[in-house]
Amino acid sequence: MLYIPAILIGRLVRTLVRIVRPGGGSALPGLVVSKIAPGLLARTLSKFPDGLVVITGSAGKSTTTKMVVAIARAHGKTVFTNPSTANIAQGFFSSIIEQSTITGRISGDVAILEMDEGHAAEITRRIKPRQVTILNVLDDQLDRFVDPALVREKLTDVAKRATDALVLNADDQNVLQINKEVAARGTSWFGLAPQIIAGTEHGLGNAPTYLADLPRPNTQTEVLSFNEDETVALVADQKIKFDLPNRGIHFALDAAAALESTRRYLGDSFDAQLAANTLTELPPVFARGEITQVNGVDVEFILVQNPMSFQLNLDNLPSDQEQLMVAIGRDVHDPSWLWTVDLKNLKKVDLVSGFNFAEMALRLAYDEIPIGVIEPDLEVALDNFFAQPAPTWGRRTVIFSADAMRRTRRYLGFTDPEAVGR
Repeated sequence: MLYIPAILIGRLVRTLVRIVRPGGGSALPGLVVSKIAPGLLARTLSKFPDGLVVITGSAGKSTTTKMVVAIARAHGKTVFTNPSTANIAQGFFSSIIEQSTITGRISGDVAILEMDEGHAAEITRRIKPRQVTILNVLDDQLDRFVDPALVREKLTDVAKRATDALVLNADDQNVLQINKEVAARGTSWFGLAPQIIAGTEHGLGNAPTYLADLPRPNTQTEVLSFNEDETVALVADQKIKFDLPNRGIHFALDAAAALESTRRYLGDSFDAQLAANTLTELPPVFARGEITQVNGVDVEFILVQNPMSFQLNLDNLPSDQEQLMVAIGRDVHDPSWLWTVDLKNLKKVDLVSGFNFAEMALRLAYDEIPIGVIEPDLEVALDNFFAQPAPTWGRRTVIFSADAMRRTRRYLGFTDPEAVGR
């Protein structure tokens, strides 16, 4: 009864926001309810019989979480999650508003949530997670964290609060340092076979620690090989094969994290082959290699969120780019990081837009990459790009940052984050 007024107010705000902005309403209702009923989040998350599973780190949270949720559901678990990737406190409040009863209760076995690395430290102070998965520490959002060492400190706090299991990346020295600080007996490890990383030009892009390297621990789950047709992994001594929903070494690492996370959560009931089948059928998270149709033509959406995200996506960009648009939005507060990305895989860019259009265009011009059109207005740019005749031999692709991604999908009417095919 205590939270009924707050839930009602939140749902009213959500309805009003969605009238004004279809597909919106993932942040403001949660912000309102977090102010008037701050205890709702901890109270709701503490009621799941299997507790709370947290997935956090600099990159890969959305894809890994979607994989973990899908595998858990395939095993018969009822899962509460945050499918819109709203991974900060107000986003969790919004998910509760949407999915709970009028009293704030949600039926289910477990809460599996991706959490922003900064917000995770605060949220887990109020409710201890049963299990924590830490993916990586990258040079990311320097306007928020200043230095990757601060991210490592926050993630160390989160790791210390795991009551049952800690699942960590064996191929990130920052994560190894976290484990050293935590000294957890319940740690298990995921990673990629060393030859996979050695065979790439840019590796995984983990932030340096400026400390002596720690030895790589033995992994319980490891991707042995992968290509466009098949990924092979070893999970607790069982070899499985599956298809990735996305291209690139970073998605192979996400799959390893997801397999080990669900293995730890499900325990003896974990079925590795069922997990493999689930991954093979799983569509990507929206805008992470999402392929959809606009004006009857297939288009691939590729989200880039930090220097290494941009780099790894470019490293795995197919060569048949006939029509390519790049839009860098206002979420890139320090566009100087664009200069750290090797752009050699971009042979041409047909259209540049977004709030930081000038910085992106300058970066392309410096590398003498031909630019077709520079259009500051994103909506005008989208109209022009999708009004082109259909590609005659290759593909149509949009590369965008998070702000430009949200504006693009909303403008095109893609308001359901779950409406993504493979």
